[in-house]
Amino acid sequence: MTRPTRPQDLLTIREMCEAFDVTPRTLRFYEQKELLFPLRDGQKRLFTRRDRGRLKLILRGKRFGFALEEIRQLLDLYDRGDQQEEQLKRTYDIARERLAQMERQRDELNEAIAELRGQLEWGAEVIASFRRAAAE
Repeated sequence: MTRPTRPQDLLTIREMCEAFDVTPRTLRFYEQKELLFPLRDGQKRLFTRRDRGRLKLILRGKRFGFALEEIRQLLDLYDRGDQQEEQLKRTYDIARERLAQMERQRDELNEAIAELRGQLEWGAEVIASFRRAAAE
């Protein structure tokens, strides 16, 4: 018995999961949020090259901390037909804002780490003084 063939550029949900290290639930979630638009063949979802490109951008945006709505807006700009100039400008602006936010978070975290180190050093000194006093 031969299996029906499908175009090579279409991937099943399992193939997408393997290719991008995501779960089927993740793909269905992005489909529900109208970020991905797989073709339907009965119950089967088939993902196009466009879906793969969109998923790559979604995952990159998530890694950089973009909100799903920001990602959607950027993806929607692809469809405008202006050689993606508008998308690139908007992506650039959002990325600069996100980088500034990440740098602020890093600075706050570095400050908290330094403060905690100072507290641990103080605590170690106090514990050592207790031990010295108990040994005398």
